Amino acid sequence: MTTTTAVAPRPLLSKLKPKLPWGNPGIYVLAAVVIVLLLAPVAYIILGGFRTNAQISTDPSGFPAPWNIGNYIDVLVGSVFWRQVLNSTIAAGATTIGVVALGLMASYVIARYKFNARGILYSLFAAGLMFPMTVAITPLYLVIKNLGLMNNLGGIILPQIAFALPTTIIILVPFLRAIPDEIEEAAFIDGCSRIGFFWRMVVPLAVPGVITTGILAFIGSWNGYILPLFILNNEASFTLPLGVQSFASQYSVDTAKVLAFTSLSMIPALIFFSLFERRIVGGLTGAVKG
Repeated sequence: MTTTTAVAPRPLLSKLKPKLPWGNPGIYVLAAVVIVLLLAPVAYIILGGFRTNAQISTDPSGFPAPWNIGNYIDVLVGSVFWRQVLNSTIAAGATTIGVVALGLMASYVIARYKFNARGILYSLFAAGLMFPMTVAITPLYLVIKNLGLMNNLGGIILPQIAFALPTTIIILVPFLRAIPDEIEEAAFIDGCSRIGFFWRMVVPLAVPGVITTGILAFIGSWNGYILPLFILNNEASFTLPLGVQSFASQYSVDTAKVLAFTSLSMIPALIFFSLFERRIVGGLTGAVKG
């Protein structure tokens, strides 16, 4: 009688590489390099505003020694900067309101109504993502000129709304489609109309997507340059990106003051984006899941 003994499997733990508690160090090194490359130009511009022209000419990459806040004070005391901030705020605010209102209503129809051309309409808006504003700048210029909106903030608000709608609808439609049909049926049973359901249920449930699209529209309008360059010829109606270019041309010999003006023009967008970064990521994540 022979007995067989089971052979225990050899442990494989020795073949596995130990995992570091903080993950792969190479990823952190790569991330640090990317962060430095992205922040270096911004830091150079901000620090350059605290220097004098003589310091910049002597050592272009050096630190302020001594620190000079006069350039920033000159920009903040002047009325040009604040007038352009006001123009950018009006244009960005109006664009955001228009994009969110129209995009939410159009997305509600595409997502919740059933009609034959729904897929075609959604594809049409999706195709709008392939046509940037720079491609249509000449026709836009002619249309705005015929409408009498030259040198007017309305001449940049309306096109910005139109070109931001495709992105807004692409993000909002999945949010609205994810709303369960049972909620809509229960609302109709309780006597709620489609418009009532839109205001009482759809709008509150779509708040993450609305915030995301609103932030994207605001930042896109705030940083817009090509359209204001073609439409706005009067310095009194300049927005900040166009004002930076005009200020740099006017004070081309005063590099330090130009850097100070550029730094101050970047700060509102950086603060706005930093405060709502999680909202943007969360909204886009919800749109992808939907």
